[in-house]
Amino acid sequence: MTITIVFTYLILVLSIGVLGHKFFRGTGEDYFIASRSIGSFVLLMSLFSTHMTAFSILGASGQAYHQGVSVFGLMASSSALVVPVIFFFVGTRLWSIGKQYGYLTQVQYFRERWNSDSLGLLIFIILVLLIIPYLLIGVMGGGDTLAKITNDQIPKWLGSLLICAVVVIYVCYGGMRSTAWANTFQALVFMILGGVTFILITRKMGGVPSIIEKINIDLLIPAHRLNPIQFISYTCIPLSTAMFPHMFMHWLTAKHIDTFRFPIIFYPVCIAIVWVPSVILGVFGSVAIPGLQGAEANSVLIQMIKRYSPDFLVGLLAAGIFAAIMSSLDSQSLSIGNMFTHDIVIHYRFFDQISEKQRVLIGRLFVFIVLSLTYILSLVSTSSIFKLGVWSFTGFASLFPVVIAAVFWKRSNKFGAFSSALSVIVLWTYFFFRGWQVPNYTVANTGIMPVVFILAVSTIAMIGGSLMTRPPDPDLINKFFPPDTRDPYSIKT
Repeated sequence: MTITIVFTYLILVLSIGVLGHKFFRGTGEDYFIASRSIGSFVLLMSLFSTHMTAFSILGASGQAYHQGVSVFGLMASSSALVVPVIFFFVGTRLWSIGKQYGYLTQVQYFRERWNSDSLGLLIFIILVLLIIPYLLIGVMGGGDTLAKITNDQIPKWLGSLLICAVVVIYVCYGGMRSTAWANTFQALVFMILGGVTFILITRKMGGVPSIIEKINIDLLIPAHRLNPIQFISYTCIPLSTAMFPHMFMHWLTAKHIDTFRFPIIFYPVCIAIVWVPSVILGVFGSVAIPGLQGAEANSVLIQMIKRYSPDFLVGLLAAGIFAAIMSSLDSQSLSIGNMFTHDIVIHYRFFDQISEKQRVLIGRLFVFIVLSLTYILSLVSTSSIFKLGVWSFTGFASLFPVVIAAVFWKRSNKFGAFSSALSVIVLWTYFFFRGWQVPNYTVANTGIMPVVFILAVSTIAMIGGSLMTRPPDPDLINKFFPPDTRDPYSIKT
C-alpha cells in the first residue's frame, strides 16, 4: 500500500506540472519566469518550498538527533528573521531592475551592472559549483526516503532516479509555471503532513511528558550543545538567500511589487510550521531509535514514521517528505538551465540566430543534463545532508556583499566585485578541505564558523577593491541609479 500511495502522489505532482504546459506561451521568458505573472500566494508558496529542501526535513531532524533543539536556532530562527528582510530590501529591487531591463538571470544583471564579461563568467561558475551540492541534497534525500519506507524493495539508486525522472518531466514540459504550481501544491502537502506526522508519532510514543523523561537533558538545553559564538555565526547562513539563483528566478516571476507582501509577512510562519516538528521529532528519535551514528541519523524521521504509523499513513507521510525534496529540486535545476541558456549559449553566441523555440529547447536540455549529473553524483556520495547544506549555504552567503554592493552602492565597481568573488573562492576552498572531516568545525577552534570569516574578508575585499580603483562610468551609474527619480527601483505596473 505504501508504494501505491507514493506512486499515486508522484503521478499527481506530474499531472499538475503537465497541466501548466496548457498555459505555456511558447517564449523563453514564459518558460523560465512564467512571463512575470505569478500572484502573491503562489509566490509565497514557491519561494518557501524551493527554500525548504531535504536539508530542512531530513537534515534538520538528523542533526537534532545528535545536537538537540539548538538546531532550530542554527538555521530556522535566524532564517525566519533574515529571509523576509532580504525579500524586502533585495528581492523587490532585483525584481524591479529585472523587469525594467528584461533580465532573466543574476549573471545578466551583474555583467551589465559592472560592465564586465569576465566578472559575469566568474560569478556564473561560482554559482553553478555551489548549487551542485544543494541539488545533491534533494536527490540523496529522495532516494534514501523511498528505500527506507519500502524496506529496500525500491533501492536507493532507483528512488533517486524516480525523483529525478518526475522532476525532469514536468520542469522540461511546463517550465516555471508548472514548477510554481507544483511547488505550491507540494508546500501545502509537506506543511500539513508535517503537523500530522508530529502529532501521530508523539501520541504513539506516549505523549510529550513521557518522551521528555527519557531524553538526554543535554539535547533539550541549547547551551549544552552549542557554543554561543557558533550560534551567532549561523545567523550569517540565511544571507545565502540573496544569492541563490533559484530565488532570484522566482523573484522575477512576481506580477507586481505588491506581490511580495505575502512572502515578507508570512514567511516566518511557514518556517515555524516546518522546522519545529522536524527538529523536535529528531530529538524524540534519540529515544525511539537510539544508537544511530553520523549520517545514519538522516533517516531517523523515516524510521520513526515506519515504526509508529499504519501502512496507509506511511505512504502519505513519505509523500510529504517527497514534496519538500522535489519542490526545491525543480527550481534549482530550472535555474541552472536558465543560466546556461542565457549566460553561456546566447551570450557567447553559440548560434548566429536563435528562435524562442530553440531557446526553450536549450533550457530543457540543460535541465536534463544537470539532473542526470546530480543523479550520478548521488550514487557515490555518503555525506551528511546537513553538512552538505551548510557548506553550500556558506558559499552563497559569503557572496552577499556582491549583491548588496550592486544594488545599493554606486561607488562599487568590477574590481571590488572581482576581489570579493575571488576571496570567496580561495577561503571557501581552504576551509572546506580543513573542515569537511571535522565534526562541528570552527575557525582555529574559536567557535566562529567559516562563513563569518569568509563573509568579513569578502566585504573588505569588495570595499577595498572598489575604493582603490577608478570609479564606475557615470553613465553606468545613471543607468542603475537614475538621478531624476526618488526611488530608482520603483516602476509603475
